[in-house]
Amino acid sequence: MTVLTTNTAADATARTSPLVCPVTGHTAPPAAPAAAPRITPAAPAAPAAPFTERYLLDPAVNADPYGYLNSLRDHDPVYWSAMHRAWLVTGHAQLMHCLRAPAVSAERVRPLMDAVPEGAREDAERAFGILSRWMVFNDAPQHRRLRQVFQEQFAARSIGRYRAFVERATRAMLARRAVPGRTGDLVADIARPLPALVFARWLGVPQAHGPSFWYWNARVGDLVLGAAQEEREYRTSLQSLVNLDDYLADLVAQRRADPKDDLISAVLAGGQIGKSVSEEEFVGMLTQMAFAGGETTSNLIVNAVLALLEHPEQLAAVREDPALVPMAVEEAMRFDGPSKMSIRTAARDFDLDGRSVRAEDRLFLVTAAANRDPGRFSDPDAFDVRRGSASHLGFGFGAHFCIGAAFARLVAGAVVDVLVREYPGLELLGAQHTWQPSLLNRALTALPVRY
Repeated sequence: MTVLTTNTAADATARTSPLVCPVTGHTAPPAAPAAAPRITPAAPAAPAAPFTERYLLDPAVNADPYGYLNSLRDHDPVYWSAMHRAWLVTGHAQLMHCLRAPAVSAERVRPLMDAVPEGAREDAERAFGILSRWMVFNDAPQHRRLRQVFQEQFAARSIGRYRAFVERATRAMLARRAVPGRTGDLVADIARPLPALVFARWLGVPQAHGPSFWYWNARVGDLVLGAAQEEREYRTSLQSLVNLDDYLADLVAQRRADPKDDLISAVLAGGQIGKSVSEEEFVGMLTQMAFAGGETTSNLIVNAVLALLEHPEQLAAVREDPALVPMAVEEAMRFDGPSKMSIRTAARDFDLDGRSVRAEDRLFLVTAAANRDPGRFSDPDAFDVRRGSASHLGFGFGAHFCIGAAFARLVAGAVVDVLVREYPGLELLGAQHTWQPSLLNRALTALPVRY
């Protein structure tokens, strides 16, 4: 294993550079650092091929990251990257350590203002105040206090109440948009609209308000995932977050006066809003739920279907035994999940696998690499629906385990189940696919298929 030194002047400069967005990790590609001096081996055997770092948003790496991530993890599972101004944590054990360690902080909204174009900063104060109330950007004990008001409603037993509705909605949407024998785009036809429909129904958003609601969510996604780069894009995204917050505050007021069978009403009935959590905090967290409610589930659906279609023997196994559908969804989360990494910062100095991580250092927790760590998974680059292990890190781990995991599993499982059972002619059209350029998300722009 390569020993890294982190006390040089060059490292100090790299660590303090504002080049990387602290929420998304998005950065323009700098020049590659100079190669390390070559050491002539004493033994006559040929040396191993030297490791060469690559930019994670290089189009080739973005399209198929796993070969490079495997080589990075094999080279050093805790690697200081001057190129990305961050520690790249790729080993399963090392990443688990970070997810457990109090010294690793999820709070990273405050410095995000540094990434906002000067002309858009006057719009940003309220928007970033809303982001600061997202539980995903808070550490204990704040995170625990915010999360516990939703815990019961997001539990698998509560989500299960919606199973019949999800299955009906899935079949109805497929019947309209995925006629057997016709061609289409699985992303636009099913994967994007179905989770949005189901989550809006659960949240209590009237159907007539759907277009505005999901437009605001998409623009919030541009901000949080780093797609907003120009001043105009920032302004639009910041205003959309404010609009979403205003809309949901009004919806909460309506549900206080007239409760319905929906998520907002159920949480209000729990009696904690206004006591352990303020109404302003509750509305802020609802903006997070609204953003997250569609994105992860949509990408999971597409990636799971793609993996099955690219592995016909696994698809045949699921068709022969549909009880394997939940395992296929879990394996898709491990093999090619909807999230490649999450970003953290060091709250204080700490040791990680013999490395001295300093306070304020950024850490890229690369779950896509950890989920293929041969030290944890046998034959990790194989897609195997009978693997039977849910120990992947696709939904995170510990305090920040994805609160919406049961929802994503339910909706993705329903789509995969219906497609496997009722679309025997389902096939890919073309072998080349375009992936959205993102450090965080693993998302196809389209998936052409014949239904």
